[in-house]
Amino acid sequence: MSPETSDTLEMAIVRSNGLDTLLRDLTDRAVEAVPGAAACSITVRRADRLLTLAGSRGLPSGLDQRQYENGSGPCVDAAETTSEKYAPDLEAETRWPMYTSYALSVGVRCVLAIPIEVEGERDAALNLYGVKRGSLGPGRDAARAFADRVGDAINVALRVERRQESVADVRTALVSRSVIDQAVGILMAQERIDARIALERLRRVSQNHNVKLRDLCTDLVARVSGGDGRVSGRSAGRN
Repeated sequence: MSPETSDTLEMAIVRSNGLDTLLRDLTDRAVEAVPGAAACSITVRRADRLLTLAGSRGLPSGLDQRQYENGSGPCVDAAETTSEKYAPDLEAETRWPMYTSYALSVGVRCVLAIPIEVEGERDAALNLYGVKRGSLGPGRDAARAFADRVGDAINVALRVERRQESVADVRTALVSRSVIDQAVGILMAQERIDARIALERLRRVSQNHNVKLRDLCTDLVARVSGGDGRVSGRSAGRN
């Protein structure tokens, strides 16, 4: 994927208020673009379980969930084996008998599941459903192209998510550093000691009382700001 494509996807994710909205839009577009497709969904394994990230309008309830519950079906197999699965006629299909019966009962006759490559994740697939026998056969190339688009969208979103988490970590570190510096300054003024000794004392109290240094310092600063004056024992005493 080119840098320009990545930038465009990032902008699309922001404009659509997140990955979920963007993926729902992609599944609707897949139905419009892939000949014979009546519905579309996206399967991804998260937290060690398969789930549907997005589904198009008109997707019959339970089509994916029945597969997850049974641990068997074209979408499950495509995701887990990274191999494309095509069932041109579910009435003649023998690979997934429990799923086939349900799919036929809700009007699905043809299923195409294409694996998606997702960075840092495993088991993902684009699932397309047709209501006529063999209806998805002519659209398999278009479906594969859409699977690539969906994979790109998920990968860009995951990178954005990781970047946001990194920024949040930096902000947390800066806040922690600030409150620790304030606590050190308070001890220096109250005890007439230098910064190194003040920090060592705070660390020792933190360890002795099994309290995070940041939380200890936040408590100390809050007590002094609240007008309690000198801080006692557990907060930063001579432990």
